[in-house]
Amino acid sequence: MTKIIPIHSFRGGTGKSNTTANVATAIATMGQRVGIIDTDIQSPGIHILFNLPPKQIKKTLNDYLWNRCKLQESSYDVTPQAVKSKKGQILLIPSSMDIAEISKILRDGYNVKRLQEGLKQVGEQLKLDYLFIDTHPGINEETLLSLSLADTLVILLRPDQQDFQGTAVIVDIARRLNVKRLLLVVNRVPAKFIPDQVKDQVEKTYQAKVAALLPNSEEMMELASRDLFYLRFPDHVLSQAYQSIAQQIHQSPAAEGNNPFKQLFQRRS
Repeated sequence: MTKIIPIHSFRGGTGKSNTTANVATAIATMGQRVGIIDTDIQSPGIHILFNLPPKQIKKTLNDYLWNRCKLQESSYDVTPQAVKSKKGQILLIPSSMDIAEISKILRDGYNVKRLQEGLKQVGEQLKLDYLFIDTHPGINEETLLSLSLADTLVILLRPDQQDFQGTAVIVDIARRLNVKRLLLVVNRVPAKFIPDQVKDQVEKTYQAKVAALLPNSEEMMELASRDLFYLRFPDHVLSQAYQSIAQQIHQSPAAEGNNPFKQLFQRRS
């Protein structure tokens, strides 16, 4: 049965798409068949990280929402060679970058019930082990839908007061929707911060597990979404953090041990 993993944030600019792409890739290297769907219809872009040229994209999530195709028909095999060598696979369902399509969504909205049906069915149709949802930030109908379907919900935030307050709203909604499992990921943590203190503060604030602290990385900024960080820098502390998140998603909650926050940061060069 396909496990549905939305990765969400209250605000944009938290690194949600990069985190989704890299964690999904880390799970695929475990020999899993992984799907990713870009439901950030107003500002799509995760396909760029997988080097999928727009000219090769014939069908998108938008086409499914407007009854032009079946959802599985808008999927693309974007599996990197390094993942293939591990017997994994990544299938991506992108949203349209066409300005007319984006404007239509902004003007007319879309059938959320149809999206719900697609998310429930596509895992079985594509024989997926995992379906990652790269959500639109904030709160809207799509957010509520994604959260309600989650087997594990990953909420991304930065160590920033605006993010802290907004994340409290998302966590409250997740609990009201009886989300099965909630993991918090703190992104862009400055090197001067003390990892254990950040972890403790966040866990006490939300009464939820912190899966990882992602350090602020110059290498990530320099890569500028041209590739998957996890594959380009496999030994980097950030890649090790992505791997830790993937392992926690992949294993049962009862099997989770202590996360190597301190060790990860101590190994930074």
